[in-house]
Order: sequence, then C-alpha cells, then structure tokens
Amino acid sequence: MKKLNLYRDIVGEDIINQLKQLAEPLKGIKVVHVNSTKLGGGVAEILHKLLPLKEELGIKASWEVVTGESEFYNCTKNFHNGLQGNAVPVDQRLLRIYEQTNAENADRLREKLADADIVFIHDPQPAMLLHYIPERKGKWLWRCHIDASRPFRPIWKYLRSKVEGYDASIFSLADFAQHLPNTQYLILPSIDPLSEKNIELEEKEIDSICEKYNIDRERPMMSQISRFDRFKDPIGVIKAFKLAKKFTPGLQLVLAGGGATDDPEGEAVLNEVRAAADGDPDVNILLLPPDAHRIINAIQRASDIVLQKSVKEGFGLTVTEGMWKGKPLIGGDTGGIRLQVINHHTGFLVNSPEGAALRIRYLFNHRDKMIEIGNNAREFVRENFLITRHLREYLTLMLAMLHYQDKGRIELS
Repeated sequence: MKKLNLYRDIVGEDIINQLKQLAEPLKGIKVVHVNSTKLGGGVAEILHKLLPLKEELGIKASWEVVTGESEFYNCTKNFHNGLQGNAVPVDQRLLRIYEQTNAENADRLREKLADADIVFIHDPQPAMLLHYIPERKGKWLWRCHIDASRPFRPIWKYLRSKVEGYDASIFSLADFAQHLPNTQYLILPSIDPLSEKNIELEEKEIDSICEKYNIDRERPMMSQISRFDRFKDPIGVIKAFKLAKKFTPGLQLVLAGGGATDDPEGEAVLNEVRAAADGDPDVNILLLPPDAHRIINAIQRASDIVLQKSVKEGFGLTVTEGMWKGKPLIGGDTGGIRLQVINHHTGFLVNSPEGAALRIRYLFNHRDKMIEIGNNAREFVRENFLITRHLREYLTLMLAMLHYQDKGRIELS
C-alpha cells in the first residue's frame, strides 16, 4: 500500500484527494532540499518524512547535505545564536571559513542544484550556495526555521546580504520574518503521526522501555525531550522540578535528548545539566542516539506532563509530539510554542521555573483537568500540525513559484 493512503484514517479522504490534485501539475519536476545534517533536529526529521511523500506524488525530490570542518559549524552555531538574539562575536576569520566551505560544497553540488526546478535551502549553513551557483535553471527558496524575530543586528546584516537574492524566503511565523526584497511565505512545521516517534505503542513495550531506563511507571512523571541546548532551558526545567516535587510526592523527571551533528555546544550543555541535577536520583538524564524514536515515544506516553520550557524556539516539534500523545504541555512563552499551547486548553505557557512549578502542581492536583487538556491537545494537533497539512502548503508554494508568482504577490499563511 502506498504510504499516503495510510493517512486516510487520520485526516480523512478529502485531504488525500486534495494533495493528489495539487501535485498533478507538479509531476516530474526536480526538487532539491539542502541542509547541514541528516541526523538530529527538527529539520532533518521533517525532510525524512516529506521527501518520500513528494516522490509518491510524482515529484523528483532529493536531499543534499553540506559538509564542513569544526570551525564551519562553530561559525554557523554563532549564526543560530545570533539570529535568536544573542550578542555573539562576528569573527572575520570564521566568516571566511564559512564562505569557503560553501564554495567547496557548491563545486560538489553544482550540477544537481543548477538543474533543479526548485531548490530549498534550509537555514544559514548552506545559504551562500546561491552566490556560487549563478547559472541556475530553477527557483531558489531560503527556508529559515529559526526564531529570527529580534536578531543580533551585526549577524543579521551579514546574513541578509547572503539571502536577499533568493527568489523567495520562508519563515515559520510572521513574527520571525525579517524585511527582505523577495516574497516571503509562512509555513508551519509538522509531525508525522505514522513515524516511530508518534505511532501508538503497546503498553508492554512502554513498560519495557521504562524499565530499561529506570523509569517507575507507578510514580508521577514529567519529561522534556530535546537536544541539550541552552535555549531549551534544561536547567530551568530542573529548577521547576525541584520546586514541584515538594508538593508532589514521588515525582520524577526525565530529561532526554541528543545532539545534532551540526551543533558543537551539546556536550558542554549536557555537562551543565548534570551539574544542575547534582546527583538527584529522581532526575533521569538520558543521552539518546538520533534513531531512538520509539524510546522517545514511550517516554512521552509514560509521562503525565510533557514540558518544553524553551526561552527561544523556532516552533518546537517536541511540543507537537507531546500534545499528539494526549499530554498537557507546559511550554516557554516564546516563538512557535505560543501557536500550540493555549492556556487552560492545550496546556500552559510559562516564563520562569516558578511559573512552571505552579502549573505542574496544579495539574497533579486536578487529574480530571490533566486528562481534558491532554485530549484537547491531541485534537488541536490533528487539525493543525500534521504532515499532510505541511505537504499541502509546500505543494501550493511550488505551484505559486513555478506558475503564478510572476503574475502577482501570493503569500501562504
């Protein structure tokens, strides 16, 4: 059975038929996505799921990854932090390495990218490829997954000069968009309900995974799943847990995640998290491999509450994943989390460890409300944040770029 048909029971017949109708004029076109890693992070997860669906609809979709040495990733990590508002150094030597690395990748990818009908360049790492492939057939789009609402101006000034030449740019939220001379589109991320991270699991598998990782299913439990990144505020989660456990006997916390191959800061943050836990036996810190999807699935399903206490967040797919599993979500009042967490309906937005602890205490003292909010959360994801909606918007965007853009300004929202 074709994979697209497997979504019928989740989203309905009409949605599947609509996708097929949208894809009909796009059959046979060549589409290339380029990012900096195939392992770790939301961008890679989305591409792993979207590309096979595009191919099933008759689009020749492929995925390329830029490669570089450690100093290249140090530079692009500075870009990431700077776009999210940190005052980071603008090291001219690292910028030269960034540009040279993009030039080398352009030489390697030139033939494939120049011949594509549409090229999606994801985030800052490969953004300069456009400058090194001047003779190109198709439309090039820069896809920014980062919260760039209040960037550190020197970083944005540099990056703007690299991305303003694209045919269009795509942001996740209107608040994230920066002024550019090209057309800007808004497309929200999504999750795949049929992936190993999101499918239903049997209770015996959940029990087995919990036993393996010393999680006691008889005790109350909350979790945060994300890479070890300061913007995810794992130390703030530990502080909230320590406050909440005073009022919730037996409470346990699982902080689980891994690193991305393009993130050089992960190990340092992990060490900071371990120091903050200070040997507390009720804080379970798990460093998981990139393919630990069923483990993450089981941990979220075993949780009473899922947290994502980010201080900056492009969208927060771990929020979406937790909500899909029917869990109330306590999230940082920032970025794309605001689109998903509606106070008292799908969860709670918080701005401090104390605020998070207050909401944790409230939910454990109101189990009926915990169930109600969790049910609301799942339905909210079904209606707004599944991969079929994401695919529909990408198809619509490609149609706009190839057939209608020159006839007038079109924006998706």
